Amino acid sequence: MKITVVGAGAVGATTADNIIRRELAEEVVLLDIKEGVSEGKSLDMYQTAALLGFNTKPIGSTNDYEKTKGSDVVVITSGLPRKPGMTREELIGINAGIVKGVTENLLKYSPKAIVIVVSNPMDTMTYLALKESGIPKKRLIGMGGALDSARFKTYLALAMDVSPLDIHGMVIGGHGDTTMIPLTRLATYNGIPVSRFLSADQLEKVAADTMVGGATLTKLIGTSAWYAPGAATMMLVESIVRNQKRIVPCSVYLNGEYGQKDICMGVPVVLGRGGWEKIINLRLADAEKAAFEKSAEAVRSMNAALNL
Repeated sequence: MKITVVGAGAVGATTADNIIRRELAEEVVLLDIKEGVSEGKSLDMYQTAALLGFNTKPIGSTNDYEKTKGSDVVVITSGLPRKPGMTREELIGINAGIVKGVTENLLKYSPKAIVIVVSNPMDTMTYLALKESGIPKKRLIGMGGALDSARFKTYLALAMDVSPLDIHGMVIGGHGDTTMIPLTRLATYNGIPVSRFLSADQLEKVAADTMVGGATLTKLIGTSAWYAPGAATMMLVESIVRNQKRIVPCSVYLNGEYGQKDICMGVPVVLGRGGWEKIINLRLADAEKAAFEKSAEAVRSMNAALNL
């Protein structure tokens, strides 16, 4: 098994580090355009092998895509990160060219790879990668929903003062501050609806905090977060390479599901060795359906900005 992560910034390097520590592949290639960065970070990671007890070999590459040849899974994190006050949507023009070029180069050497897109705005970048590459839709996945759902569970756990391990919940829709939909109605605490423990006002605050979860961190740190995005991406990779068939909200191509066509948006899917295997129908309530439709309109407007 071979995995490539493109982009050796904070998110990409953290993703690669998590994948290496979990020993999800024999080799993990970390590629970046900046001379020496991927090689240095890969060597730094490899020097932890004797300390942490893993056998995965990290390989650094400065823009040499030939080193990625034969990758089973490729992760695209490259692009401009957010700064305080910047929306994900504002990155669209800059990151579109980057993602298009990266996807072409990756598939040139790994035509059968499963592609995971992390770059923002994630739904539009996923759609762009799918349209430009022409690969089967089930091999193209946008990461956002996994991250948003982790943040949702965290805020629920904090509000209830319980372990996040016992919280189950998901966020669907677009991966944006105004487009994501935390499904408070379906969230549970070890099988018990969270509405038994939190008031409507508390649940509304949890949802609001979740939606601006990334912006909150960007304001505090001064740039995009990386620990949770890296862990969320690793979780997707793990479900794929170990054929775990976990249900995870991901941005995938919809062709009638949830009332939407020709768009990539976050919905729950089963992740296995071939990519996303099927979409799970949650049977949304009327208000949730309306929110999903509104989210889709926003994503379509971003796609239109790239003439997609």
